[in-house]
Amino acid sequence: MNPLEILHRTPKTNCGECGHLTCLAFAAAVARAGADINVCPYINLQGLEATVLSSKKDMEDLAGQVAEEHDWALVKYLREKVSKVDFGSIAGSLGAGWNEHNPDVLSLRYLGQEVMLGKAEIFLSNDAVVDPRDQILLYNYVHSCGGKKPDGTWIGMESLPNSISKIRTLATYCEKKIAKFLSGKPAHVLTDLRGQLDGYDGPPDLGSTATSSLVVPVLPMVPQYLLFWEEDTEVGIEAKAKVLFDHSVLDFLDLESLVFSAERFAERLVQLEKNNERQ
Repeated sequence: MNPLEILHRTPKTNCGECGHLTCLAFAAAVARAGADINVCPYINLQGLEATVLSSKKDMEDLAGQVAEEHDWALVKYLREKVSKVDFGSIAGSLGAGWNEHNPDVLSLRYLGQEVMLGKAEIFLSNDAVVDPRDQILLYNYVHSCGGKKPDGTWIGMESLPNSISKIRTLATYCEKKIAKFLSGKPAHVLTDLRGQLDGYDGPPDLGSTATSSLVVPVLPMVPQYLLFWEEDTEVGIEAKAKVLFDHSVLDFLDLESLVFSAERFAERLVQLEKNNERQ
């Protein structure tokens, strides 16, 4: 639909409730920028519901396809970069294992699982890693060639440079997900998962007010400190989770990969606990 077709379905009162100054500006945003047509509380959608939904799904499918193509292009680029790296010289800085009899392979731990990272392919617990985002994360880690070893100086995402756009993503796909899952569960749940995640206790001063806490080395040199506070219904405080990072974490991962590593942390935590509940 073009802007004029959408405009005719608005009240044309320029009320501003949609967030745009005029109905025409709103119509243009919907037609040209893919804005949500439903933000206008007075829009007449009669006869358009199926068309709008179909169009929205097509846009989502196209966006997903473009993102996947971009991811695979990045995998190829990183693979080429990593292929030129001497694994033996960087293994120690990455906390990885290396064998001179198999010089083009590094072994390392990823969320409690064994990874065999080669210059052409990656295996996780003996299965090929097929998700390009995991490959990007792991190749980025190796491509960093290491940096300052974590020293227990913990900071939040908000303290990392240029992280404003990532804070909400971290909260949505990691911290809120963990908080919702742990809420109402026994405080020992994180302790029970310690061994499966290669976890260990963090500094007690930071976790003194938390209901439970755990440090998990998502990658050998990328520990993440999870703090969880149970909800307090008496004062109306919701359950909350906070993930902290070592202050030198950007020596090993860029911001995009760091946020994704935290998302994977949340997914792994939830899946392991569900598996334990079934046993």
